[in-house]
Amino acid sequence: MPGPKRILIVVTSHNRIDATRPTGLWFEEFATPYQQFVAQGFEINVASPRGGSVPIDPRSQPQPTEVAQKATAQALQALEKTQALSEVKASDFDAIFLPGGHGTMFDLPQNSALQQLLSDFARADKVIAAVCHGPAGLVGARLDDGTPLVAGKTLTAFTNEEEQAAELDQVMPFLLESRLRELGGNFVVKSNWTDHVERDGKLITGQNPQSSQSVAQAVIKALNASEVSA
Repeated sequence: MPGPKRILIVVTSHNRIDATRPTGLWFEEFATPYQQFVAQGFEINVASPRGGSVPIDPRSQPQPTEVAQKATAQALQALEKTQALSEVKASDFDAIFLPGGHGTMFDLPQNSALQQLLSDFARADKVIAAVCHGPAGLVGARLDDGTPLVAGKTLTAFTNEEEQAAELDQVMPFLLESRLRELGGNFVVKSNWTDHVERDGKLITGQNPQSSQSVAQAVIKALNASEVSA
């Protein structure tokens, strides 16, 4: 009898946009899917470029009343001792999920361990999912033939217009929508802050924080479908 599905969640280790603006992981984009996955009985492993404790964007810190809730406390605890990406193997997992936060724009695109993991997941035709700025981690990923992982794929992420609305477009290393288009992605835009998910085969992406739960549900559906077909 097969064991529970295993999901690798990859989060940022980067904690500043510049000298005056702290950043990190956007907590909701981690916590909501994390809670959904745990409720399904999936096994979760959380990894980051540096390992250890993960910075949370102050703007997304849960309120004390939320922290008092068991589910939120469990999600926070999972971020205290993450595994280093260099220690993780794709063969140990059924899916990889990248939540966002502006920190991802700085450390995930250039992380060679993540690039290798994503290539391995794609080669094995496993679920690859990301939400909001999480698809920044897909930017550096290539298939075995050197083609960008996102080339020809229908996907979404935090849009240029949303970045401008957040007044952070001028301080990002690049605009995520623009970069994914440049790499050959078929980028789909919905109105700002719309709950919006795209699925192209085993690639699942969500546009913004409002899409976190829907992305998690799409991942669950994809994993349950693969179990039925196995």
